[in-house]
Amino acid sequence: MFVIVWATLLFCVGDSNADTGASVWGKQHCPQGYCVTLSEGELTAEAGLCVVIPCSFTTIFTPRHVIWSKRIKAGQTWYYNRIFHTDKSQSVQSEFRGRVSLLEPDVSQRNCSIMINDLRESDSGFYQLRVEGFKQSDAFTFTSKAAVTVKGLSQKPTVVIPPLTAGQQTTLTCTAPGLCSGSAPKFTWSWRGKTTAYKSEETQRHTSTLTFNPLPKHHSTSVTCTVSFRGDITTEETQTVNVSYVKEVKITGRRKVTEGETLSLNCSVESFPPSLITWAKMSESDLQEDTDTFTQDQRTGALSIYNVTAEDSGQYVCTATHLNKTHKMRNVTVTVIYIRKPQISGSTAVNEGDVLSLTCSAESFPPSVIMWTKLSSNTTLHNGIGSASLVIPNVTAEHSGQYICTANHLNTTLTERVTVTVTWITEIQTGSVCELQSDVLTCWCVSEGFPLPTFKWPLLEDHTQYSVVTSVSKQTVNSTVTVRNHGNTAVECVASNENREVKANLTIQKKLPEAGKSEEIFQTASRLEVIIAFLIGVVLSAVVCCLAIKCHRNKQKKSENVDETMEMIIPQGNMLVHENGAVDRGTTDTELNSGPKDVEYASIDFSLLKRMRPSEVARRKQESTETEYSEVKRQVREEKKEDAGEEGETLERKEEEVMVEEDEETRHYVSEEENRGDEAVYSNVKEIMYNKDCVDRCDGLMMEPHCD
Repeated sequence: MFVIVWATLLFCVGDSNADTGASVWGKQHCPQGYCVTLSEGELTAEAGLCVVIPCSFTTIFTPRHVIWSKRIKAGQTWYYNRIFHTDKSQSVQSEFRGRVSLLEPDVSQRNCSIMINDLRESDSGFYQLRVEGFKQSDAFTFTSKAAVTVKGLSQKPTVVIPPLTAGQQTTLTCTAPGLCSGSAPKFTWSWRGKTTAYKSEETQRHTSTLTFNPLPKHHSTSVTCTVSFRGDITTEETQTVNVSYVKEVKITGRRKVTEGETLSLNCSVESFPPSLITWAKMSESDLQEDTDTFTQDQRTGALSIYNVTAEDSGQYVCTATHLNKTHKMRNVTVTVIYIRKPQISGSTAVNEGDVLSLTCSAESFPPSVIMWTKLSSNTTLHNGIGSASLVIPNVTAEHSGQYICTANHLNTTLTERVTVTVTWITEIQTGSVCELQSDVLTCWCVSEGFPLPTFKWPLLEDHTQYSVVTSVSKQTVNSTVTVRNHGNTAVECVASNENREVKANLTIQKKLPEAGKSEEIFQTASRLEVIIAFLIGVVLSAVVCCLAIKCHRNKQKKSENVDETMEMIIPQGNMLVHENGAVDRGTTDTELNSGPKDVEYASIDFSLLKRMRPSEVARRKQESTETEYSEVKRQVREEKKEDAGEEGETLERKEEEVMVEEDEETRHYVSEEENRGDEAVYSNVKEIMYNKDCVDRCDGLMMEPHCD
């Protein structure tokens, strides 16, 4: 053990001297056959520590004692004071007593190395070796000397701080500088303004330990280890303490936002080293991270959701991961203020007497106040929070109409409307009867309801000839049926709509027929049957008739003057002109208006028709024109009789121009009529026949005749 310590000291001394460029072992000096080996260079040490002077020797006698002396100058004289003697009984200089020791107590080993502890700066100087044997004459003082220089203490203690974790007990270690110091130094620990003195442990290198339970408050604080040596020599080392810890998670920011705004939350946790912060949204079953729905910064812990919706409401979890371990979690509930359009559920079409049940709800946060009202009425029918039900038992027709659901949410009001329809029908009303006249039965059946009721007549199942007429007035429907050859004693009327079906057996009342009435009623029914049967034919006939009328009017314009020449029809009546000039008045206007009659083509005697000469036609038209012109001229003169001068002359010139134009037209007309004389006779006869045929057809179709 001693060898190991000695080798260590020698090695450290070598390191110390290496800084100065000197070698531990110097040259061997052998004066007079006595050899000694000392350090050739200067040995440097620091106050408070120790220094080792390596030394070995050879003598011709057996060594017994080793004596070391220090050269001291007193004035101008140098002398040596003994500082060490292997013989304990011998005196040594007081200031070195107990501070110098021989590394190898066995002198026979010829190892003269010594160690001086608790160095002081005054220990600097030269040291000389003397060896004595067992005989008085066996003694030799070596002239070679070892130089030692002691400087102020510059080395610092070594403080070892292991990784510190809050809550886990740990130990700090402080080691005094140098390999040796002689007496044990004093250790002092200083932390957060408090000073605690600790004794050094008994080791070759003096150390001190500090055991404590670190807390987050100790993080980034300074701890100082101070080592005090004899002679008031001190040195210290200060280090910063880093404690691994993590504190509680804190969440800041508005947790209630309005739909459409931006949600901003910040999650922070005090820790060392810094923690990794993540956000997650709590689902119904488990935690579920969704980085697509929000933006987060794992360093600062900021959470941002832009344009929030109702779906963003819920619980969010902030997790702090410290040193790859999840240490802290914190939940926060986010609520989004919103409202949706009111929704109305329930059937809006009910039967009379049933229960109307409608429910209005508006999804919102916070819940909205729901109210039911009826249009044009300020009375609140029902209200509720979040939803409200409108219940009306035994509804009637008066309950039909528009109902309004109003949702009041903070400063927002939304409405939704719904139209309620009540279906109803009354019993067959009084006045629904049947009348039997001859063999024609007419029945009237009246009922009211919504939607409008429809009628069924079971008696029509056994008949093919009948007519049904339906009339509507507001909510009242009147159905009239006419049928012939009815042999039943009672008639059933059935009215129905979506609500229900009502029936009634109508009483048949017999009525004496009026003259011709029965036949007229049946003829009316027959006409209706004909109209229905020939509906398609009527359309085609109307088209043909219109084309024929158009052609007829074109021909009539061309033969208008020939009609006057033939004198077949005059304003006073219908006349035929014979060859002898006699006039035979035919059917009068009264007779023509009495009703349509069949035309008998065989009764027309075309020989009696008189052809009028063209000259006669021109003469009569000239007379007619002059008569009409004279009348016009007389009226104009009476109205303008007070006018004179240029206006009168202008009027006369215009009258002459009109007469000239009439003469030219008459001459042209006479020329044209001469060429078409024969054709005019036939055309007039054909037109007479066509007009009568047209009147008959229009009357048969119950149409307003348009024949000329």
